[in-house]
Amino acid sequence: MSTSRKSLHQSALPLTGVALALVAGAILGGCVAQVRVAPPPPPRVYVPPPPPPPAYVAPAVDVEVQANEPPPPLPDYQQPPCPEDGYLWTPGYWSWGGGGYFWVPGTWVQPPRVGVLWTPGYWGFVGGVYAFHGGYWGPHVGFYGGVNYGFGYVGVGFAGGRWAGNSFAYNQSVTNVNVTNIHNTYNTTVINNVTVNKVSYNGGAGGVAAVPTAQEKAAAQESHVAPTPVQRQHVQEAARTPALAAKANGGHPSIAATARPAAFSGPGVVGARGAAPPPARTPGAAPNAVTHAPAGPAAKTPPKPVRPKAPPKKDEHEHGDRPR
Repeated sequence: MSTSRKSLHQSALPLTGVALALVAGAILGGCVAQVRVAPPPPPRVYVPPPPPPPAYVAPAVDVEVQANEPPPPLPDYQQPPCPEDGYLWTPGYWSWGGGGYFWVPGTWVQPPRVGVLWTPGYWGFVGGVYAFHGGYWGPHVGFYGGVNYGFGYVGVGFAGGRWAGNSFAYNQSVTNVNVTNIHNTYNTTVINNVTVNKVSYNGGAGGVAAVPTAQEKAAAQESHVAPTPVQRQHVQEAARTPALAAKANGGHPSIAATARPAAFSGPGVVGARGAAPPPARTPGAAPNAVTHAPAGPAAKTPPKPVRPKAPPKKDEHEHGDRPR
């Protein structure tokens, strides 16, 4: 081979390598282009978990008043007889006003309509204060703090009676009814499944440890009827009666229960065990006006002064001492 051909052949070798490299790159590039890459997954959308079942919280409008100290224990008293057929019992409780607690006597009242029952109010310790949740009328008895008010209100539900059509039947084992006047009665023994004590509030130190049952939660969602006007009058009358203040009666009110609302004197008024005598009524006052009886021994009415008799007058026309 000639020198020129040999040089040409040697100079062509690098060009051939470059061509081969370009061909290989093209082939490899084509292979890479044929590789299918899966598209990126769509962005994940956050779906919040279903909320847990709501815990029972008394409606805010239900709270009537708040206090920084717990209410006194419930007083021990007897239930006055039911005055008329169709009246329902509403237990007494401690309310707050004028810088202290006062007792609202238990009483018999007429319900606003047929078929409703009374759920008593109760004090509950919430958020560092004692809040009072007002009572209401409804088709079923709701939560009242687990407080044992007695007379059928043993902490859960009501065992003092039931509606039978348009008439109310009374359970004689726990309510005071005169069967001579009230004939729609029955007798069922009530078993207390709660601790029998006089604690008057729920939660907090020393309070009743009770939570609403499923039935009580359902009753809280039903349609309710507010206390009747005569019930509100009953509370107002209690607030105006100084003898019902806890500071005055030491937790033993002399008017613990009444046969009718706002009737704080006369027949049917029952005092608590250990209470002082009922306050005396001022002569000429309104039927519900009361005054305090004197503390200690009863004050005696001082005797009227005896005036000396004037000497008899003598007849100017007659002699002697014969009086005219």
